[in-house]
Amino acid sequence: MRPTIRDVASKAGVSIATVSRALRDPQIVSKETQSKVALAAQELDYVPNHLGRQLAERRHAANGIVFPDLSGPYFAEVVLGYEAVAAELGRSVLLLSTRGRESAAAMVHDLAARTDGLVVLGRTVPDDALHSLVRRGVPLVLLARTPLAEIDSLNAENRQTARALAAHLTAAGAGAITFVGDPDLSPDIAERLEGLEAGAGGATVTVTRTPELDEGSGQRAGDAVVASGRLPDAFACANDELALGLMTTLRAGGVRVPDDVLVSGWDDVMAARYAGLTTVRQPMRDLGATAARMLDELIRGQRTEPRHEVLATELIIRTSTTSTTGTTSTT
Repeated sequence: MRPTIRDVASKAGVSIATVSRALRDPQIVSKETQSKVALAAQELDYVPNHLGRQLAERRHAANGIVFPDLSGPYFAEVVLGYEAVAAELGRSVLLLSTRGRESAAAMVHDLAARTDGLVVLGRTVPDDALHSLVRRGVPLVLLARTPLAEIDSLNAENRQTARALAAHLTAAGAGAITFVGDPDLSPDIAERLEGLEAGAGGATVTVTRTPELDEGSGQRAGDAVVASGRLPDAFACANDELALGLMTTLRAGGVRVPDDVLVSGWDDVMAARYAGLTTVRQPMRDLGATAARMLDELIRGQRTEPRHEVLATELIIRTSTTSTTGTTSTT
């Protein structure tokens, strides 16, 4: 028998009204209550009754995107690409950031009830919650996340291009490379580190973990290096924001880029082009646009077999690692 809101209330030890409030508007209940209700709903595999009805009617004309964090140029570019295609398809887009929210799974279930399908980016929702949504027939596309066999996935290529980056840095004389960024924060970053290590040859690769992937974290990493007086031969940063923050602090501390140390990033945001930053160009808008088209195929029932797509990236060599500007492509 399908679990009811009464079952969730009983398991969580709260009233039915509290369960309703926690699922509909979790900000108005305590974090402890949010967690109890979310856990009970997840364990019972519960979803509000209106989800199935609304999905069947396909009457929302809206898609949902679930992000870990909406700040930064990467997310902005992905959303712009997604919204451009959604507008062509006559759909609106609802955004959900899970940053700092303990009841993310419950909130995603609620978003699914208000949309025709979801794109889930990164490690925002646990696998069991995704499997639960799939079992209920919710169209899903995973973006920048380790693929699951039965769910559509879309990623940018990381490992091969990171190997090419490592080869470029070592050819420029780097025997010691420091990777800046935490591989535990996302599958993309973990793959970039794996590719860098695989392509480093005889060079050593160490990791400086940062709590965030923003410019401030890059600046703090630069502060620590300047204070220590010990430089690697090259910094390979997990994204351009880290690299730009790092370069700012290094130069303020009298460290010359690229004469004293090489610096590279990832994404190729607009600021990277003006800063002369060697980086890897991600097709950020294409990721959003492709995810929108893949989700639309599922919503319209045009296919039933899951697709797993990987978009090419490109190594862009600029003056932060060499005095000669050029480009090297990789598929």
